[in-house]
Amino acid sequence: MKENLRDLEKRIGYRFQDFSLLRRAMMHSSYTNEKHLPRFQCNERLEFLGDAVLELVSSEFLFLGEPEISEGELTKTRASMVCEPSLAFCARDLELGKYLLLGKGEEATGGRKRDSITSDTMEALIGAIYLDGGFTNAKEFIHRFVLSDLENKKLFFDSKTILQEIVQARTAQEISYCLVKEEGPDHDKAFYVEVRIGEKSYGAGKGRTKKAAEQEAAYQAILKLKAGRGEAGV
Repeated sequence: MKENLRDLEKRIGYRFQDFSLLRRAMMHSSYTNEKHLPRFQCNERLEFLGDAVLELVSSEFLFLGEPEISEGELTKTRASMVCEPSLAFCARDLELGKYLLLGKGEEATGGRKRDSITSDTMEALIGAIYLDGGFTNAKEFIHRFVLSDLENKKLFFDSKTILQEIVQARTAQEISYCLVKEEGPDHDKAFYVEVRIGEKSYGAGKGRTKKAAEQEAAYQAILKLKAGRGEAGV
């Protein structure tokens, strides 16, 4: 496990002085329960700390970068940037799931891919970096792995809303999402969805939930429309 976590250090570009903090950040409560360890040794306390650090850094980022946006809009934008799907998206980029310490039950039911677990682990990792290397290192990590490529991330996370706005501005045709197929066991199911504008398919998506698959399909449709590959009517 130590060698595995050293690989994670290389991925994030930060080497821990106190390596136990990184190990604790990867330790899910299912693991501590299974090993009969004290509850406080799992990553939940680090998650609590990391959440606060992330909120401060993202607030500063928006405050300085968007000087004319109102408080209400800043709050809404920050919420979308640091929500569970957003952090899980960032965790997937780092392949954070494969470094997790999980109980056998959680492992067997697809915990390494579960958004709620990987997003919490992302916050725990931020908390661990903050304790180990201070605010500057934590801020650098957040800017590099959470606040980067925000325009594309916003396009993805708000894809269904954005697609609706694009289509309404161009045509009176209706958007519909069609479940094409499901596969896999209940604890690790994959959904395949197609988005249609009128009668024509504009994008397809796959996800662990129908909502996630619809989001991916809408994102692909937006990219297609922006590239001008849609029909003239759309």
